[in-house]
Amino acid sequence: MSVSDSGDEGGRRKRQRSEKKQRPFWQELPILIVIAAVIAALMVTFVGRPYVIPSQSMENTLLIGDRIYVEKISYYGSEPGPGDVVVFVGPPSWNGHYKSIRSDNTVVRGVQNFLSYFGLVPPDENDLVKRVIAVGGQTVQCCDPQGRVMVDGKPLDEPYIKKDYPWFTDRPNAVYPAGRVFGPVKVPEGNLWVMGDNRNESADSRAHVSDDLQGTVPVDNVRGKTVFKIWPPNRMGPVRSENAQEN
Repeated sequence: MSVSDSGDEGGRRKRQRSEKKQRPFWQELPILIVIAAVIAALMVTFVGRPYVIPSQSMENTLLIGDRIYVEKISYYGSEPGPGDVVVFVGPPSWNGHYKSIRSDNTVVRGVQNFLSYFGLVPPDENDLVKRVIAVGGQTVQCCDPQGRVMVDGKPLDEPYIKKDYPWFTDRPNAVYPAGRVFGPVKVPEGNLWVMGDNRNESADSRAHVSDDLQGTVPVDNVRGKTVFKIWPPNRMGPVRSENAQEN
């Protein structure tokens, strides 16, 4: 074989390899969709996902309709701390008014469940958002002479509170839900005492003190830490932890 023939043969091989490598986009599209779906599922499972705020209990930190991003990475190897704004699944006593968001149609419900793995549909569970006030081993109650919540006997100055019940210094104050007074409650190890920033519009740990957990929430129920408001545009910004125990 001549040098020229060898060169032609090599060129044909290169063209054949190139033709094999180049596929029409419509053939590659399903592969790209699968890859994107796998990445989305991994992100939702291990990194975090968006949620929508359904109530006014966290105003003005979070407003009705705000979309928030809740990440899970912060709690790998650690637990939520005082001041964190967490999303959690309500314990049994918190779920009395919860209604499933899934369709009654079996097929549609199956599609909804499938899409929830990729973060395209909310999970079918009673997800709530509150601020951690006390953690396992701490004792929480209200109130000191100024009407402040106390943790282990230390009053908290809480700048994030929007509204609270009136506090009277000249007569007895009412017990929640008609007023501020509650506790003392010692938070079991592995649990959290949570409250809304909009105190007189929040059915939080105070509303469930008569249950088996004394109103506390197991750390295992926590879905993640709220770190960012992603929608609407005029509300975009970080959601920061504010540990009033350090003030």
